[in-house]
Amino acid sequence: MIKTKKILHHEKERLFIIFPYNKDIITNVRTLRDSRWSATHSAWHIPYSKKDLDEFTKIFPQVMIDGKQDNEKSITKINENDAEINRLVISDKKICIYAELCDKDIDFLNKFKYYRWSHIRKCFELPNYGSNLDKIRQYFGGRLNELTQEKILTTALRESKANKSLVISTPDYVYPYIGKYKKWLQHKRYSAATINSYSDGVKTFLSFCYPKKPQDIDNSDMVKFTHTYIIRNGYSYSYQNQIINGVKIFFREIVRSELNIENLERPRTEHKLPTVLSKEEVRRLLGALVNIKHRTMLSLIYACGLRRSELLGLKPSDIDSQRNFLIIRLSKGNRDRLVPLSEKILDLLREYYKLYKPAVWLFEGQEKGHPYSEQSLQSVMRQAVQKSRIKKTATLHTLRHSYATHLLESGVDLRYIQEILGHKSSKTTEVYTHVSTKSLGNIKSPFDDI
Repeated sequence: MIKTKKILHHEKERLFIIFPYNKDIITNVRTLRDSRWSATHSAWHIPYSKKDLDEFTKIFPQVMIDGKQDNEKSITKINENDAEINRLVISDKKICIYAELCDKDIDFLNKFKYYRWSHIRKCFELPNYGSNLDKIRQYFGGRLNELTQEKILTTALRESKANKSLVISTPDYVYPYIGKYKKWLQHKRYSAATINSYSDGVKTFLSFCYPKKPQDIDNSDMVKFTHTYIIRNGYSYSYQNQIINGVKIFFREIVRSELNIENLERPRTEHKLPTVLSKEEVRRLLGALVNIKHRTMLSLIYACGLRRSELLGLKPSDIDSQRNFLIIRLSKGNRDRLVPLSEKILDLLREYYKLYKPAVWLFEGQEKGHPYSEQSLQSVMRQAVQKSRIKKTATLHTLRHSYATHLLESGVDLRYIQEILGHKSSKTTEVYTHVSTKSLGNIKSPFDDI
């Protein structure tokens, strides 16, 4: 009924205990020192030492211990292409934990409502709502590697049968490098979003170059990565540029290798025009929202030209109602700025505040003292677009684009718009001159004279 397997796991000898689900056996196994559950291999395991094996034999005297009688027997090493471990996989609806957890970890997860073990995915699952994700991140700290897509792959590099796109998973040797890289970025006070995007980009690049180690990677590998992975999968210019940014810092500060970072070629600059809603479309979109919290959040984004993270990072004390200003603290680039507030949006904020009485953050989720989640805010925007029957592809950032464009069309100087939006370079703000219809609309086509 019970089988054992001697395995080199994370460079340590462990005895895996394999048996069909049985509460009595689990209870006995848990009494053993340093007993752990492996979600990846669906088995309990203990240290492979004389003391621990003797204890195991006392509890399970009839069970043969793999490798004990033959010290020459080779140890099975876990293949790097096995299912990935120590992963926190996040989707809009679920949080999946692929990791080996001790009793303390499992007791912690049991506190969550609707927490369960998935026999299909071989992972621990719980819903992604409220403050669940924040609590998981805080508890596990750096023990889990985050992914923002629900795809666990079993090979380092393979072709997806569904759409012929190239997919990558991460070999174990990459994680220490990524951990060191994250610490450096944190030390330099990069934002959490930048740290995640740069780390994910570098992790993907290193995994693509496997079995090459970072010290052996050169510029030709980046060219191959661009053609074989980025272009083949149809990823955007901005995604490619983001990976190059992350890779440059990683090889300059962490590796100092053969890769000549100064000669890394960036893609040709794209000149895409942002999507802009008309004032009538903005009116319809905001009018489609019945919930006052939802209406206030989207109205404030449009009324002040806020980024998503800036809205969710606001506190009631950031509203200066005496001077009619909103204080944006440590936004992109770690810069503070002031944004003018109109009386109309102040009235809406007062109405919202009286009804909800936020404790810490201006906009809080289901639990007091926890900020509203990005996923929920995006969902609010999607529902508003659907209800208002707007045909354009509109996102939260579209409201910011619309705000800037409408300011420009009303005669506000471009320099002031740059200051309000928090743009470091005026070139970023100048894109709105290309979508403003104020001057272009006055141009008469020669076709009209024919």
